Amino acid sequence: MADDALLPPGFEALVPFIPDWCKSRASERVAQRLSSSTEDLERFYTVGLAHAEAALTYLDTFDINALPERETRLLTLLLSLPEAGNAVEVYKQPLATAAFHPSRYPLTERD
Repeated sequence: MADDALLPPGFEALVPFIPDWCKSRASERVAQRLSSSTEDLERFYTVGLAHAEAALTYLDTFDINALPERETRLLTLLLSLPEAGNAVEVYKQPLATAAFHPSRYPLTERD
C-alpha cells in the first residue's frame, strides 16, 4: 500500500506520524508521549491540530462502528492529539512534573 493510501485524501501530512502515534490503546499513547522529545510532540501536535477539524468533519460521515481501515487510522491519530496537546500546552515537556508519574495510576483498558 502506498504511503498516501494509508489515510484518506487530504490528510497526507499526517502519514509520517502513523508509526509513532497511531496507537489504539491509551496506555500506548501515554508511553509514546513519555518517550517523545518535546520537539517531536510539538511537530505532531501542530500538524495534527491543523487537520483535526477537517478530520472530525470527514469522519462524521461514517458509521463509527464500521470505519474502513484508512478512516480508523485517522481516528486513532486524532485520539493521540490530547496526549501531545497536554505535553505541549500544559506541561511544556513530555512528563507532567506537578503530578504523579503515570505509572502510579495504571489505565484499565478493554480488549
